[in-house]
Amino acid sequence: MKDPRPQPIYRKDYRPPHYLVDTVELYVSLHEDHAEIRSTLEIRRNPATAAGPQPLVLHGENLELQSIALDDAPLPQGAWVSDAQTLTVHEVPQRFRLSTVVRIEPQNNTQLEGLYRSGETFCTQCEAEGFRRITYFIDRPDVMARYTTTIEADAARYPVLLSNGNREAEGALPGGRHFVRWRDPFPKPCYLFALVAADLHCHAGEHVTASGRRLRLEIWVEHHNADACEHALRSLQRAMAWDEEVFGLEYDLDVYMIVAVSHFNMAAMENKGLNVFNDKFVLARPQTATDDDYENIEG
Repeated sequence: MKDPRPQPIYRKDYRPPHYLVDTVELYVSLHEDHAEIRSTLEIRRNPATAAGPQPLVLHGENLELQSIALDDAPLPQGAWVSDAQTLTVHEVPQRFRLSTVVRIEPQNNTQLEGLYRSGETFCTQCEAEGFRRITYFIDRPDVMARYTTTIEADAARYPVLLSNGNREAEGALPGGRHFVRWRDPFPKPCYLFALVAADLHCHAGEHVTASGRRLRLEIWVEHHNADACEHALRSLQRAMAWDEEVFGLEYDLDVYMIVAVSHFNMAAMENKGLNVFNDKFVLARPQTATDDDYENIEG
């Protein structure tokens, strides 16, 4: 069992990871009583470490491992070992592809870290170490990878499937299900990964960058809050313009999304391209919002 007492981590003890992950391909299949996560990682030995060949150690908690393969070849059980917190592959080459399939139960995830279901919404909270509760990974912020995420779910119950990056493909599947694939071409740490599956309303707008790029802005809320998003949208447009004017920085994706729902367990999580908020920090109606409410949303 994991020790519940926080353990200090000191900067003086920092060591570079033995391995780096270049790309992550996730296929997340959501069901009412479980989720299946298929992961393919492109991994290489870290040239910044002087150590020779080392076992590959991945973090993972509350994961039911279904299969594991190295360069598409299934690994025999003696080639790896797992415990409550890690998956270790004893011998790996300098570059390789590791594929795993795990099963988790988001509906029973009462810690609200990783992937969990609250009401009729699947949501993630990966900061600081929640990604290891979704799939096996080197769960530390100095491992930066490019992500492609495909989400599959029931089309009627979860018509909105969101993740980081740009929407690359979508379509219908047998049995009343559907999928959406997202690709983020820029490396990020796994604690900035995000996923939302729900039935939500989209309040959309756009921002034209200083270079003339047209960005789509989307605020996703529960349907009864559809009339409370306009101030947040205008605040977002002003914030993006301010970043460009002050720092000369343009947003790098084609779409910027905010999900604001009442049952998100944190105040806010600023994931790459898909911010998730508790709705009290985003929504405002002229009939009920105070000046402080408007200022807090803007600021």
